[in-house]
Amino acid sequence: METFVQTLSAPTLLGIAAAAVAALLFLIMALRLHAFVALILISLITAFATGLPTGEIVKVLTDGFGSTLGSVALLVGLGAMLGRLVESSGGAKVLADTLVTRFGEHRAPLALGVASLLFGFPIFFDAGLIVMLPVVFAVARRLNQPVLRFGLPAAGAFSVMHVFVPPHPGAVAAADLLKADMGTLIGVGLIVALPTWYLAAYLFGLWAGKRYPNPVPELLSGGPLSVEAPSNPPSAGTVIAMLLLPLILIFGNTGLNALATAGSIDAANPAVVLIRLFGNTPVALLISVLVAAVVLGARRGRDPVTIEKLLDSSLGPIASVVLITGAGGMFGAVLRASGIGDAVYTAKLGIAN
Repeated sequence: METFVQTLSAPTLLGIAAAAVAALLFLIMALRLHAFVALILISLITAFATGLPTGEIVKVLTDGFGSTLGSVALLVGLGAMLGRLVESSGGAKVLADTLVTRFGEHRAPLALGVASLLFGFPIFFDAGLIVMLPVVFAVARRLNQPVLRFGLPAAGAFSVMHVFVPPHPGAVAAADLLKADMGTLIGVGLIVALPTWYLAAYLFGLWAGKRYPNPVPELLSGGPLSVEAPSNPPSAGTVIAMLLLPLILIFGNTGLNALATAGSIDAANPAVVLIRLFGNTPVALLISVLVAAVVLGARRGRDPVTIEKLLDSSLGPIASVVLITGAGGMFGAVLRASGIGDAVYTAKLGIAN
């Protein structure tokens, strides 16, 4: 692709990009075509429309797909495994009950929201919400208060963590595209996510609970959403430690990187290199999964076969998300190779000036 010279004008490239996005939305929303297939199709059509050499198109597509998955799949997969181990141990209910007790019944919505924020780090939105909903319903019934007062803070917490904070796929893909430091991204993501949750989920949930004082429907008072508590769930402190372990390792790497850049420490020191290796996001998540497998699995009486099945069951639900994220990387590679990315950048500079 080094010899390819784009001859189309910037306005033409921007028009093609706009048409590609519109077509993508039409395929997914109107024709209900699967997002993975739609992204591949639009990437291929866009490559042709922008004049990329026919013999290089497949290479651009596969390189974009592979480079995105190289970072995303590792982090999302390990994060899902960590979340599954914590979830299956009964940690969600223990942590929620402990926080409700500590915060007090009048602050139970805040307690459930904080618990959901903590669980939202490794657990996907849908899986986390499924785990937390029975706890939300149980607390709402026990306190005889509107379900929205508890449900919206919990749902909003999982949502903001899923959108803004790694190891969730959107944030990881953005970090890979922009070559951002993962620790810094987690910090900035939390700075954005926490106020967003407080205003749009917690405070709004309190208002919605007063405006629509609906109790938990009888339909949801049992059945498949009921939680069977494990015989020996972990303590709340153990759960919090498991969730904080990867964050501590990642932030340790970020801090050492900043000190090395400032010249305060020797970046070539073997101890510094080793600690930074442990704080690299994939390694930090791997360490956390291994520790959780022992602390939340083996030490709670689970045999290796059961633990292996738990880890395996965590990968199925994320397969579609990972593939769609990879296809998004494919589309991004086409935009860069065709010159659309440069055209957007030039247009942005023109508007700014």
